[in-house]
Amino acid sequence: MTSLLLAILLAVCPVSEKERRFTGSTPAAPLVRSFLGISMADSIDFIRWKLVLEDSRYRLSCRYGIGQPNTNGFINGGAKIDLAGTCTKKGARYELTNGSNALTLVDLNGDLLHLLDTDKTLLVGNGGWSYTLNRTDPSGHPYTGQPASPFAFTDSVVFVGRTPCGIPGLARNYTTCYKLKWKLTLYAGGKSRLSGRYKVLGTAWRQQGSKTGTWQQMGTTNGNTVYRLNDENGKLFLSMLQPDENILLFTDAQGRLLVGDEDFSYTLNKVHGKK
Repeated sequence: MTSLLLAILLAVCPVSEKERRFTGSTPAAPLVRSFLGISMADSIDFIRWKLVLEDSRYRLSCRYGIGQPNTNGFINGGAKIDLAGTCTKKGARYELTNGSNALTLVDLNGDLLHLLDTDKTLLVGNGGWSYTLNRTDPSGHPYTGQPASPFAFTDSVVFVGRTPCGIPGLARNYTTCYKLKWKLTLYAGGKSRLSGRYKVLGTAWRQQGSKTGTWQQMGTTNGNTVYRLNDENGKLFLSMLQPDENILLFTDAQGRLLVGDEDFSYTLNKVHGKK
């Protein structure tokens, strides 16, 4: 009898999914403004997100505005928006609704969510911020999203962004670090298009100007495309996974995606990609 009552209770009141909390800072694409109810005329540097997902509901708190120079905050504190509503999960995608507006995010590995464009491709950020949100209590899982076709380019392709400072294996030749600025250029290396040279400009190489080496495109057992960047001596320098034609995600040596914080994600965005 007890077992029967328990079964009935579980059927009527399903066990609640544990809250999953995400944070991050993104640009303010028109799609995002529409969902949040922000005027297209407002001047915005970035939006800071605090998102909670639980079962079929979400809670969202955003602050936005013009960045205060030399801080991680906003001039005059910025403006704030608080939302709550339904969340529909279809596979790895979450659709949040706010009245007649909707916003779709894709779960990349349980620790990272990325905002999607209207055509369901990953939204592309800029040199300041990406559209990746970071779980506040990450588990360190590998990428579980759909494999993407390797980049197709005949000359070079450029990626930019800003990340936290915790890049595995990156030599600390700077005294203090709040963020790292990146400009990565991959140069095509021949007919195979599976390798070539690269040049990196950014925070960690201000004194010497840049860092160069060779890159190699590698496949994984689950079909993902990884770019291995080696230094001039052939030693592994950086490892990045490609989830989309316009995005690169930093990983550790074991292929686990790096999880950022409320200010920056470990994401680089293709220059001249889709906005």
